[in-house]
Amino acid sequence: MLYLKRKIDQVLLEWKENQSRKPLIIKGPRQVGKTESILKFARENYSNILYINLVEEPKYRQITNDGYSVDSIIKNISLIDPSKKFIPGQTIIVFDELQAFPELATSLKFFCLDKRFDVICSGSLLGIHYHEIESNSVGYKTDIEMYSLDFEEFLWAKGYADNLIEDIFLHLMEQKPFNTLEFSLYQSLFLDYSVLGGMPDVVREYIERNTFEGSLEIQRQLINDYKEDIRKYVQGLDQTRILNVYNHIPVQLSKENKKFQVSKVAHGARFKDYMGCVEWLQDAGIIQMCYCLNFPELPLKGNYDEKKFKLYFSDTGLLVASLDEEAQEDLRANKNLGVYKGALYENMVAEAFCKSGIPLYYYKRENSTLEEDFFVRTIDHLIPVEVKAKKGTSKSLQTLIQSEQYPDIQKGIKITSQNIGFENNILTIPYFCSFLLKRYLKTRTF
Repeated sequence: MLYLKRKIDQVLLEWKENQSRKPLIIKGPRQVGKTESILKFARENYSNILYINLVEEPKYRQITNDGYSVDSIIKNISLIDPSKKFIPGQTIIVFDELQAFPELATSLKFFCLDKRFDVICSGSLLGIHYHEIESNSVGYKTDIEMYSLDFEEFLWAKGYADNLIEDIFLHLMEQKPFNTLEFSLYQSLFLDYSVLGGMPDVVREYIERNTFEGSLEIQRQLINDYKEDIRKYVQGLDQTRILNVYNHIPVQLSKENKKFQVSKVAHGARFKDYMGCVEWLQDAGIIQMCYCLNFPELPLKGNYDEKKFKLYFSDTGLLVASLDEEAQEDLRANKNLGVYKGALYENMVAEAFCKSGIPLYYYKRENSTLEEDFFVRTIDHLIPVEVKAKKGTSKSLQTLIQSEQYPDIQKGIKITSQNIGFENNILTIPYFCSFLLKRYLKTRTF
């Protein structure tokens, strides 16, 4: 099976090289490639691998019957399977699907102090159990969040080398427009990526066939798997409520007002009944929440209304796969984004921001047309970000920059289908540069 190079490959190598490394927990939604990347790393760096899947092999949930010490766990694993060997300094133990047995995290403290064996835990839905995992192992583990492929990883999968990404970044740094060939190529690649999303199975199928054929079926199966997780892990009325929220995200994103309205999810739906359902989807890594700022100023932390938010899919390809048949045809055959154009572009940018570590905030002033899609920040300044599905003026962006009401804001960014440019304190960048924005803001004075 074709292995897709991932950024976590380097993260795992750096973890291995760290002499004071702690057990690792890799969180992320299902099917983003966690197990595949971990096992490739293990095969290349250890002579002895112990892989235990806590869902497929429930008998291993008994290994803590005698306590959480390393010796007790080793003894019980050996009782279940005498062929498993434990060689100090050469062994990695992989506990997969940790969500099926979160109390095992208590043992990570003892593995951390013992230091004879390296340990990696992973699983989908770990965010749901995170409070339990954290309380059992706080201070004795390292956490990593893993997502589906970002645009840079997609370019690697297509066979492009790092020098192409560096060239895109150089254009951004120098605010130098791309030539016609470059712009057309990158825009086409990004649109393909957005329709496909970054789920490894979908991208792999696309790379091997060089066509979209079969991608929709894989995406829809992934969506069904997510819904099956909801049915499996959620009890009672909340199960229906979570599914209702999930199913309404594409519809609400297609509206002019993209704020998620709980009242539209079901007849008589109330915020207090549904907030936990929204948070469940976020903890599961399926969606991302974008909170409304109380006022566009620094600091951002705590400066938002937790009852006002937009919801985005963590993988735009799964949003695309959730659309109706007519929209599917337009997208895959005609590359026409239709009524969902604004929603898809916003979701693309939200996804790029999340995967690069930029938190999501927006602003909508009450009783006013002033609204801004996202915000990023430097050390000293707040930068509004407007996502434009089509050409036109950016009234809200200009108001935020020019008005004395917003002293933390001096410049803005417009993400659009246009080339790089800078005018009236607004940096315009094409969508395909979104994944580089955090790196840009760290490197360049803006």
